[in-house]
Amino acid sequence: MRLLLISNSTNYGEEYLGWPRPYISEFLESTGVKNILFVPYAGVGLSPDGDIHASYNLYEERVKGVFEELGYNICSVHKESDPIQAVKDAEAIAVGGGNTFHLVYMMHRTGIMDAIRQRALDGVPYMGWSAGSNVACPSLMTTNDMPIIEPESFKCMNLIPFQINPHYLDANPEGHGGETREQRIEEFLVVNKEMTVAGLRESSLFEVDGYELKLKGSRPLRIFRFGQEAEEIEQGGDVNFLME
Repeated sequence: MRLLLISNSTNYGEEYLGWPRPYISEFLESTGVKNILFVPYAGVGLSPDGDIHASYNLYEERVKGVFEELGYNICSVHKESDPIQAVKDAEAIAVGGGNTFHLVYMMHRTGIMDAIRQRALDGVPYMGWSAGSNVACPSLMTTNDMPIIEPESFKCMNLIPFQINPHYLDANPEGHGGETREQRIEEFLVVNKEMTVAGLRESSLFEVDGYELKLKGSRPLRIFRFGQEAEEIEQGGDVNFLME
């Protein structure tokens, strides 16, 4: 497998896909591909008139602008008459962030959840940011998103054996009385005791080459397991145990 699982697309005050561009370039240069199939289904609120198809078009154009600067072509799966065949023919696949529930709903509905999983297992380069990282996990259950639609299943591609919580925050904003992200993850672990959750802070990503996992970016990782103290792993630290 060749996976690039990015916590967030954009840091505050930066251009779109600003901070991860060097990692994306390095990842794609090593694959030799030029054409990338884009999955826009998490992007549901980009069109001001609420037209979801128009949102997909806008999302495709936004991503295309970045990838063309890097020397790659983008084509969105929502324009394909046969999405599964488009996945089978893809040189590489990129899944954008947004609402994970809607993304999973559409990936199951179109049949591309299983199709992309198989292609990724066959070695086709896969990258995703935010929701696009969530769907590489066993399930969507550690997303931060509101369940705006009910998917056929919470099950995702299970390309990695652990859960990612992207955009991981250490504390709530000042004055906010709700649960912290850590408390939410601990609730998940009470019900899913066998799972491990990686709190992937912004400006951080995972790269998978075969079954070798590396943490890259600029911030440490936080690991959660049921009944254990949370563990901090600095950049450069060994995270390959997460693949076991």
